Amino acid sequence: MSHESAIRTPKQLVAAVVGFFAVTIIGIVLLVQFVTQEKLTGAGSESQTAEAVAARLKPVADNGFTLKDVNAPKVLQTGEAVYTATCAACHGTGAAGAPKVGDAGAWGARIAQGYDTVVKHALEGLRAMPAKGGNPDLDDVEVARAVVFMANKSGGKFKEPEVKQAAPAAEAPAAAEPSKG
Repeated sequence: MSHESAIRTPKQLVAAVVGFFAVTIIGIVLLVQFVTQEKLTGAGSESQTAEAVAARLKPVADNGFTLKDVNAPKVLQTGEAVYTATCAACHGTGAAGAPKVGDAGAWGARIAQGYDTVVKHALEGLRAMPAKGGNPDLDDVEVARAVVFMANKSGGKFKEPEVKQAAPAAEAPAAAEPSKG
């Protein structure tokens, strides 16, 4: 048995080559159509939409910040609120040697020093703890309230500090009458 090719004439060879290229090109066209039919989604595909551009151009200060009226009377926070916002980072975890709230053993010696000493340490700072726990915006009464909150949760019996009322402003003297002359 001899092996013979199916292509016997030059005309058949040209037809086979053209057919091969035609099938290849049709396959590529169909593959491109298949791939581009669906909208492609992926990293950065929505980056040029109007909403995405507006979000990138929006000032950073618009993200969660509110303007504060510095002339408004200060509303003092509770001890628990101050603890949660400022003190819990260290006194909740024991970071940097801070006594954990609820650990009567760690707080016992501090509570024994008395209310005034513990509050003084909180206001001025002690060892790794910065003054006012690192929040200079806190009022002294707020720091004292936080100390009372933490100490009482840890076995202390401190009383909540009293808020001193500001003295009423002196009335302005009456305008002097113009002299007649």
